[in-house]
Amino acid sequence: MASTPTQDLQNEVLNTVRKSQESVIDAIKTWVETVQSITPKVPAVDMPFGDKLPKPEEIVASAYDFAEQLLAGQRRFAEEVLKATTSLLPGTEDSSPGK
Repeated sequence: MASTPTQDLQNEVLNTVRKSQESVIDAIKTWVETVQSITPKVPAVDMPFGDKLPKPEEIVASAYDFAEQLLAGQRRFAEEVLKATTSLLPGTEDSSPGK
C-alpha cells in the first residue's frame, strides 16, 4: 500500500518525537548516574501510610489508561457527528436543495 503525504508527515513527526524522547531518557540516565556517584546513599524514609500510596508506575499507567479511554470516546463522538452531518456535504444524495 502506498503512503500518502499526510501519513509521511505523521510518520516523520512520530519518529522525531521518539528520537527526542530517547535523547531525554539517555540524558536522565546519565544525570542519575552522576548524582548517584557523588551523593551518599539516602536512607529510606518511613512515611505513615506510605504503603497505601500508589507506585509511580501505577499512577502513570492509570493516567494513560484514562487518556486512552477519553480519546476513544472522543473519536466515537467525532465519527457520530460526521455520520450525522454527511448528508450536508456536497455530492451526497440528500444535499440537494429542497430535501
